[in-house]
Amino acid sequence: MIRIAAVGDVHIDRDVLGRFRPALEELPDKADMLLLAGDLTRHGTEAEAKCVATEFGGLGVPVIAVLGNHDHHCDEVPGVVAALTDAGITVLEGDSTVVDVGGTRLGVAGVKGFGGGFAGRCASEFGEPEMKAFVRTTGTVAERLGAALRDLDCDVRVALTHYSPVPDTLAGEPLEIYPFLGSYLLAQAIDSAPTALALHGHAHHGTERGRTPGGVRVRNVAHPVIKQAYSVFNLAPEHVSVPTASGN
Repeated sequence: MIRIAAVGDVHIDRDVLGRFRPALEELPDKADMLLLAGDLTRHGTEAEAKCVATEFGGLGVPVIAVLGNHDHHCDEVPGVVAALTDAGITVLEGDSTVVDVGGTRLGVAGVKGFGGGFAGRCASEFGEPEMKAFVRTTGTVAERLGAALRDLDCDVRVALTHYSPVPDTLAGEPLEIYPFLGSYLLAQAIDSAPTALALHGHAHHGTERGRTPGGVRVRNVAHPVIKQAYSVFNLAPEHVSVPTASGN
C-alpha cells in the first residue's frame, strides 16, 4: 500500500510562511510522498517560490509538484522552478518521475493543464486565431500528459494537474467559469493509460470527489476544499481509498 499526501492552492507568501510546517513535520509517519497540485505561490514570483521551498522542502519524503496559473502570473517561471528544485522539489510539466515505495514503483505524470470546458459545453478550435490558440494550448498540454502517463515504466500511475479533468469536482463553482477551471481533454489523456488516481486543485469552491469517463478516481485537493494541510490516500494497483489521514 502506498500512502500519497496531496494538497494544492496553498498560495504561499512571506506572511503565511509557517502555516503548514507543523503538520508537514509529521508527514514521514503518515505518507510516503507529497504531491503539490499547483498555485504554490500567490503571484508567481521567485521570492514567493523561495518561501514555498522553505515550507515544503526537507520533509523527509519526496515532494512532487506542478505549477498553477498563479505561479505563472509574474512571468518568473524559470526562477520559480529553480527555487523549488534547489529545495529538492521535483517540478513536472509534461514529464514524469518514478518513486520506489517498498519495492512498488509509483509513477507520477504531471502538467499544469489549461481550460476549455467539458464535453457538450466546451470551446472548439474554430473562428478567431485567439480562440484556436486557446484550444490548441489545452490540446497540446493534454497530449503531453497522456504521453507521459503511457510512457511510464511503473507499477502504479498517478496523474497530477492543477486544472480539473472533470466537471464533477467543480460542483459549487459558478457554471459560467467551468471552462476556465479545466478541460475534458485532460480526462481523455488520463484515461489513455491505466491510471489509478488523478489529483488536481484550482477549484477553491469545488467538491472533493469525481471520476473520469474511463472510471479513474479524481480528487480535488485544493486547500480551500480539503481545509487541512494535506489529505492522504492509500493507493494500491487496483484500489484507491478515500482519504484516511490528514494534516491539521
